[in-house]
Amino acid sequence: MEKLRVGVIGLGCRGYSLLKDVMLHMADVEITAVCDEYEDRAQAAAELTKNKTGKTPLTTVDVQEVLDSSQVDAVVISSAWESHIPLAVRAMYAGKAVGMEVGGAYSIKQCWDLVDAWEATKVPFMLLENCCYGRREMMVMNMAKKGVLGRIVHCKGGYLHDLREEIAGGEENRHYRLRNYIHRNAENYPTHELGPIAQILNINRGNRMLTLSSMASKAEGLLEYLTDRGQEIPGFSQGDVVNTTIKCAGGETILLTLNTTLPRFYSRDFTVCGTKGMYEEATDSVFLDKKDVEYDFKWKEKWGNAADYESEYEHPTWKKFLAEGIQGGHDGMDWLEFEAFFDSVRNHRPCPIDVYDAAAWMCISVLSEESIALGGQPVAVPDFTNGKWILPSQGK
Repeated sequence: MEKLRVGVIGLGCRGYSLLKDVMLHMADVEITAVCDEYEDRAQAAAELTKNKTGKTPLTTVDVQEVLDSSQVDAVVISSAWESHIPLAVRAMYAGKAVGMEVGGAYSIKQCWDLVDAWEATKVPFMLLENCCYGRREMMVMNMAKKGVLGRIVHCKGGYLHDLREEIAGGEENRHYRLRNYIHRNAENYPTHELGPIAQILNINRGNRMLTLSSMASKAEGLLEYLTDRGQEIPGFSQGDVVNTTIKCAGGETILLTLNTTLPRFYSRDFTVCGTKGMYEEATDSVFLDKKDVEYDFKWKEKWGNAADYESEYEHPTWKKFLAEGIQGGHDGMDWLEFEAFFDSVRNHRPCPIDVYDAAAWMCISVLSEESIALGGQPVAVPDFTNGKWILPSQGK
């Protein structure tokens, strides 16, 4: 099989780790270009690639060189959040298939630009939301699609991860999160659990998000963290905890929580509530009506029982993955998302997380920013499908 020639744009911590742990281990992928605005990062990626493959890729700080290269079929964009959509748009117009890492949008116009670029070019595009490939997320989605949980009424999730050290070291480590936390107050990382939730609720495929309302707490976590370490304190706009409630056309509600600047354990707080049962990530448990009612006040005895449902409801993707052996970072999620992207490009299949998904999920950042500034006022979520959401196949 002819190898897919890939250029990687953005080689900070995320991009470099994806190159090292995932892409360089894929037999049907050849890394032909590496690019970062910082030359040392590009050179480090080139050296890593040469050591693994014996070939030196195009190594540059100029994105246009990658987009102009006849040796690049697809690009992976893992640069700073602010550059994701502009780079993806440029890449599609240059005829390069795009796998774009996650992050929030900075304007609604950006989201429309992304959609317009894909509709004009039909170049393959996939949002690389790895949590859509999480083992539990996929199992629970399978249970929901099979009706085990009944009619889904409410879902919640979020990004709950102590990032104080990463943000505080942003200047030294050239990390984009610092400037975002200084200047913005938003649900800045919505897609991690909105992605799996949107798939369960058929967003853009018979359902859509209508409105959202966001509230942010005060910003104390980073200030205290820096003060305790004697570091210089810039002003921070980003609230420590942001809660965003979303109403869907089907009547369902979604609650997203961002909590990244306080001491805490990692969680995505994935929870799905239906008329016949629920799943809760915090206790990794499934509660089913009638079957589990006697445990309602002693549920601790059932914590971890989600494992009991794996034999019947493990998603086929994970059954195959477990049988072949888990690879890649983040417990295998990264490998599965890249496998899906590259397979779609190579075989001319629709990407499983498409441009309409990307626009709908990423716009939550800028809309939450607006709602927070207005004291939690509801704001409308655009329909980036222009009405095609009412069709289960999205009119494709």
